[in-house]
Amino acid sequence: MTDSYEETTRQFERDGFVILEDRIDAADIEQILRIWRADPQLTAALKENANFDGDDGIRTRLAYRQDLGDDAYGALAGSARVLEPMEHIYQSTIQHYYTLNMQKDPGTGGWEYHQDYGYHYREFFYPDLVSVMVALDPATRANGCLRVVRGSHRLGRLEHEHLGAQQIANRERVALALEEMEEVHCEMGAGSILYFHGNILHASNPNLSDTSRWCLIYAYVPSTNRWILPEAPQLAPIERLDDTAFRAALDAHETRILKKGG
Repeated sequence: MTDSYEETTRQFERDGFVILEDRIDAADIEQILRIWRADPQLTAALKENANFDGDDGIRTRLAYRQDLGDDAYGALAGSARVLEPMEHIYQSTIQHYYTLNMQKDPGTGGWEYHQDYGYHYREFFYPDLVSVMVALDPATRANGCLRVVRGSHRLGRLEHEHLGAQQIANRERVALALEEMEEVHCEMGAGSILYFHGNILHASNPNLSDTSRWCLIYAYVPSTNRWILPEAPQLAPIERLDDTAFRAALDAHETRILKKGG
């Protein structure tokens, strides 16, 4: 790894997103997937969102958690490999807001264009909300990789409305953005990381392929952002982990699951 992220920062500020390839080692990705498949707590937490009106058979399968657990997913959230680019971009310490385990199996998934700050502007004063997608499987057009509109974070927050279980950005504004700006399919190999700004328009198609696209999505907020709701903020401090500590946490979680299974 390098401590220099000048080009990463420039691209993030210009485009509203950046992909860092092969950020997490293949062996670590394989171990996280083993843990996920064998984890009874995660299986129990998974739910299916009906993201679209009507019953078309397509559901979005995910687990939402606001707290960082003492597990593989919490360890990845605190990995220096994940945190360092954001710390450089914002020149700030980074706080964890929530985690999504996104299980996009064949025949599931799909989101219309929206902004994450469209969901969360009531909580935060600034749109400095960073979503971080860690690919556990290859993400391709065929299995519904994320699509972003390059530079759309400069539009500011658009109005949103409900559609099924999701909120979608104003369709007229989205159509104008797609006329003016480039739509990018964020194809990634397993172990790559996509960082995207809270105001960038993004969407994904359902997975109509025969391959899964599992990923972890973390929402982070720089400590310089301001929480504006009257109740206390639900932001978790992050224990920053080097590679040795990160891998020890993976091993400990896998050992606990194996003991329970035995």
